Amino acid sequence: MEQRVLALAGLAQALKQVRRIAETGQADATVLSTALDSVFRIDAESPEAVYGGREAVVPGLMLLRDYFGNQGSDPLLPKLALSVIQLERRFVADRVISAEVHDGILDIRPKADELGHTHPEVLAALGTLYADTVSHLRPKVMVQGNPHYLGQADVVAEIRAVLLAALRSAVLWRQLGGSLWDFLLARRRMIEAL
Repeated sequence: MEQRVLALAGLAQALKQVRRIAETGQADATVLSTALDSVFRIDAESPEAVYGGREAVVPGLMLLRDYFGNQGSDPLLPKLALSVIQLERRFVADRVISAEVHDGILDIRPKADELGHTHPEVLAALGTLYADTVSHLRPKVMVQGNPHYLGQADVVAEIRAVLLAALRSAVLWRQLGGSLWDFLLARRRMIEAL
């Protein structure tokens, strides 16, 4: 359960960045870096390794704590998380798209290693990869925000890149045995793990 909660924390903090970028056009550089690093750690040996250590998902753990305690400040965040979790099912089931994403990440990795995972060119490449593959799946993840920022191509690319990171966390969560039933039947265990 602790491993699952780490993956959920990764999902939560990535989606919090999606919401922040959509509203303000800006991301928290540290959290953005953690999210995008996780995309390129395809064969990590543990959830901790995916995120670069437990400390890296502390913001996500705090978000989960707030929402489990009914203290969450953004009512759109749980809806966004549910959309990504539903999307994960379709993504894993569609072998063609999941293979295209895997290969696309491997193609982008050399540039990311050279320039840094949060470099605008890398964000643009990941955003394009998301647009060409994952965005064709249903349900579409609808991101609400400030139209001024959502009309800018570089902001949209960054949002899509971070959505790819959120999807990565959703896949990891499911691989670790996570399911929507956890929220109903294992809530206490999740809170204890938090």
